[in-house]
Amino acid sequence: MKNAQLGQPVLRQVAEPVPPEALGSPAFRELIEGMVQTLQEAGGIGLAAPQVFVSQRLFLACIHPPREEGVREVEVFINPRLTERSLEKEPGWEGCLSFPELQVLVPRHRRIAVEFLDLAGRKQTLQLEGFPARIVQHEYDHLDGILTLDRAASTHDIVKASEMETVLRERGGVDDTPSA
Repeated sequence: MKNAQLGQPVLRQVAEPVPPEALGSPAFRELIEGMVQTLQEAGGIGLAAPQVFVSQRLFLACIHPPREEGVREVEVFINPRLTERSLEKEPGWEGCLSFPELQVLVPRHRRIAVEFLDLAGRKQTLQLEGFPARIVQHEYDHLDGILTLDRAASTHDIVKASEMETVLRERGGVDDTPSA
């Protein structure tokens, strides 16, 4: 699947809910399979449907530790809703598959709760904190047409990816955030 890049209007639109009748359909399964393949080929940890030109409230996220070297389980979030957010936030560098040449320092809630439908259409609720919470918030933002660039506290917190080593050395930080 083609990955929408910064400037594509679909990235700034509020996505529509996935209709209940779409769940389990061959076209929906095909969309999920294509998104998983796109995510894996890009080496990312998250991908929202708008990033593949589908304006629906759906995203994939690798929120679980890898089971074996290099293999990450992909969780499917259909019509997600953030139901809780901690007051505590922490900044972290984030990449995005829709503008891989940039890294953005983004403050995110440390803990969240998210309700969603899984691939079988069952309602799920997850309590997440730290890095998994960051991934879900990043992908959830895509569903509302919000990009990491919008969350930066300053333009000084938007850096060309190839310059991250220099920036981190100057700021005394460590970059361990893959692209979502």
